[in-house]
Amino acid sequence: MLNLEGKIAIVTGCGSIGDGFGNGRAIATLLARQGAIVIGTDINEDAGNNTCEFISKEGNMCHFYKVNMTDEEDVKKFFDNIKLQNKRLDILVNNVGQSEPGGPVEIDSKTWRKQFALNLDAAFFCTKFAIPIMEKNTGGSIVNISSVAGIRYVGKPQVAYSASKAALIQMTKTTAVIEAKKNIRLNCVIPGLMHTPLVERLAKKYANGDYEGFVNHRNNQVPLGKMGQSWDVAHAVLFLASNESKYITGTEIIVDGGLTASTP
Repeated sequence: MLNLEGKIAIVTGCGSIGDGFGNGRAIATLLARQGAIVIGTDINEDAGNNTCEFISKEGNMCHFYKVNMTDEEDVKKFFDNIKLQNKRLDILVNNVGQSEPGGPVEIDSKTWRKQFALNLDAAFFCTKFAIPIMEKNTGGSIVNISSVAGIRYVGKPQVAYSASKAALIQMTKTTAVIEAKKNIRLNCVIPGLMHTPLVERLAKKYANGDYEGFVNHRNNQVPLGKMGQSWDVAHAVLFLASNESKYITGTEIIVDGGLTASTP
């Protein structure tokens, strides 16, 4: 079950500082534990190497590349290198993303464009260059990491993040239909409120640095009574990346403890 032995898997935004597990690090670690040869990318070289070193110490395979996923030329060079060295690609996980606060009045246009570049363009560039490699390899699985903010308002003023994550969901669906005959599947994992190292930064942005109050508020929003973990996201990705999901494309797995099924 969920065996990825010998498969080549790219995980973008794989980096993590210290011992904590963000979504990218958890995804990369779990795919490697299931036998995949992981190629991790991040714009932060120290964070990316930290993840790959952890995976290697467990006896699994990980190679790191520093890539700016919002720069199309940098992304193209990366995928050209992948094609040259590996000649195949089985799994792509587009995990890069970030939330910035602000409604349409408060947010400036520069931040708006940066949010779309990071949360949407990065996934578009990777998908664009991954598909031709997967096609030659008789197919593959692309998993995009969206957010519950892309399907509903979750209590934080983050209009650019919400809009870009919603666009990512629809880009995934449309591309899944277009590429289905090539046996290339595209799906989204939609995390809810996850308790990762990112929460501390979010508390500074959205709660004036009140970390404990922010954590309690997020826990209370969730019907299951607590935020999820990065491993919950990683296991959903693993399923969509594996052969057990070979008849699933153009859809989403919502990992949110019941948040979007409830009324705030």
